[in-house]
Amino acid sequence: MTFHLPTLIAIVASYLLGSLSFAVIVSRALGMADPRSYGSKNPGATNVLRSGNKGAALATLLLDAIKGWVPVFVIRHWGAQWGLDDGVAAVAGVAAFLGHLYPVFFGFQGGKGVATAAGVLVGIAPWLGLATGATWLIIAVFFRYSSLSSLVAAFFAPAYYLIGGGIAWPLSRTALVAIIVMSLLLIWRHRENIRRLAAGTESRLGSKKKKD
Repeated sequence: MTFHLPTLIAIVASYLLGSLSFAVIVSRALGMADPRSYGSKNPGATNVLRSGNKGAALATLLLDAIKGWVPVFVIRHWGAQWGLDDGVAAVAGVAAFLGHLYPVFFGFQGGKGVATAAGVLVGIAPWLGLATGATWLIIAVFFRYSSLSSLVAAFFAPAYYLIGGGIAWPLSRTALVAIIVMSLLLIWRHRENIRRLAAGTESRLGSKKKKD
């Protein structure tokens, strides 16, 4: 990966795209309460679901995932003409992820980044995103903890990338580092959830009153 002006523009643009907090935007558009004012106060799909509006939660989930996927997909498919390679695409994905965590448009108070990270993984390798998403779903179905599902998926994502690298998708050192960085940040953002899981006070999926 070579750092030059197009690379810098791509990374900054990806961060700005990631800074669009769709939990807040969708809620405002539908006349709902700001998701930062109830539940876990986390601007993400899981907390929006606590409002009882499943459509808003689904829209938030999809839009947050798309904003992680778009930079990676665009750069991988059309970036070569500006000297942008797959390494830049992976870094741009992390930039979008960081934008979600620390959005410049919303006082740097963002969500935990699960959906956006999933979008980035799909952009890097669709089968990788599918495997990681399936892991999240399996844990969610059996244990009904969104946070636990996210933590397990974050742990396995780099492992899946290494296992499938060179077989199901090309193996890139930059992409591997990008995935590890996202996984570590996801775990860090879930530190309060980890404490509640250990204490047995974490709320399950579908809960509207308890904190996430």
